[in-house]
Amino acid sequence: MFHEITDSKLEHRKRRRTIVVAVLAALVVVAVIVGMVIRQNSREQGAMALRNSIANAAARCCAVEGSYPASLSYLEEKYGVVVNTQDYVVTYEAYASNIAPTVVVVPR
Repeated sequence: MFHEITDSKLEHRKRRRTIVVAVLAALVVVAVIVGMVIRQNSREQGAMALRNSIANAAARCCAVEGSYPASLSYLEEKYGVVVNTQDYVVTYEAYASNIAPTVVVVPR
């Protein structure tokens, strides 16, 4: 049996198809934005965790050896601190052996 498709039915299908495409495009945009926000938050949390790890290792070194380490490489060698230099920029500044070092970790 043959059913004739009227202009109003064609217009209705076209409008519905446009709405579906627009909704799908909006969902893709939202998914991309959410992914970017999650990635940024995880990078910031990783930087904070690395900074805390370095500061805790420096305090442990001071408790064991009686002075803060002069360099980050000393903490890497003796206290097992692992620094991901590909994802983070780490600044470790030790002023004196009796003053806690300044540690700054920034995501790349």
